[in-house]
Amino acid sequence: MNYCMHCANLLVRRVPSGDDRTRHVCDACGTIHYQNPKMVVGTIPRYGDRILLCRRAIEPRYGFWPLPAGFLETGESLAEGARRETLEEAGSRVDGLVPFAVFNITFVSQIYFMFLSDMVSAEFSPGHESLEVRLFRENEIPWSDIAFTVIRETMERYYGDLRNGHFEFHMGDIQKNA
Repeated sequence: MNYCMHCANLLVRRVPSGDDRTRHVCDACGTIHYQNPKMVVGTIPRYGDRILLCRRAIEPRYGFWPLPAGFLETGESLAEGARRETLEEAGSRVDGLVPFAVFNITFVSQIYFMFLSDMVSAEFSPGHESLEVRLFRENEIPWSDIAFTVIRETMERYYGDLRNGHFEFHMGDIQKNA
């Protein structure tokens, strides 16, 4: 960030009075520009004994398979954003959202919040960010082609909970070399 979003003057980096971190500060208008992590929201869309995955049509990880997820928009709740992302990427409507997992990915300044969800019907279709969308049983999942470590972790915890017969809320950190 080089210029103030309020007055367009050049920003400096320093620790503002009363703060303990270096920030982008505008000496002209006094605005402090805080940079915070991005929130990613998504679902584990279930239909019977299968879950819905999307094959990516965009980078990063073009052609690989994630669960439907994306950045939370301003003015959305976590659940609203997760529903929207599932509809946009997978053409699927989901209901019964239950908080399932939160993962901190500090090296890219992201926090993932994933919900368990039920598809309201077997209807789905690829959105503009997906090459294809498919329902998978656990033994059919292309594990070697899962797009991101956070998605693999989410799915592994989902199937572990499914085998244990109860679902828990999970928290974790994704490390850069994981």
